[in-house]
Amino acid sequence: MRILGIDPGTGICGFGVIEGTTAIDYGVISTPPHTPLPDRLEDIYNSLHEIIKQDRPEVMAIEKLFFKQNITTGISVAEARGICLLVAKQCGLPIYEYAPNQIKMAIAGDGHAHKAQMQEMVRLHFKLKTAPKPDDAADALAVAIVHSFVSKSQ
Repeated sequence: MRILGIDPGTGICGFGVIEGTTAIDYGVISTPPHTPLPDRLEDIYNSLHEIIKQDRPEVMAIEKLFFKQNITTGISVAEARGICLLVAKQCGLPIYEYAPNQIKMAIAGDGHAHKAQMQEMVRLHFKLKTAPKPDDAADALAVAIVHSFVSKSQ
């Protein structure tokens, strides 16, 4: 099964496409910081459509929203996440959502794992020479890995 993992964000939205233990494609959709929000969301929308068209995933796994301090940042991330969900629905992809601590527990065995631990575990999973960069891309790959674990166990 080809899985598209998403680590949503407005400035940097991570994506990773996997099939089994192969990382097909990964990276980030970056939008310029001082660009108006509607334009940034449109960039995410268009870029994600292109990624889906190119990589042909069968499902989308996306990180659930979690924020504890900056509600303003949380709102813009929620808007970007909404765009990702919309694109998946328009493309007919089933959507699966995972909480950040659930992802960390499944990948690193610790629901409070640090970014470096997550990057290393993702690197090991795919037998990559170096950890995926930036960490948003590694996080997106981790979401996809979690879905592959969950779908195999069901």
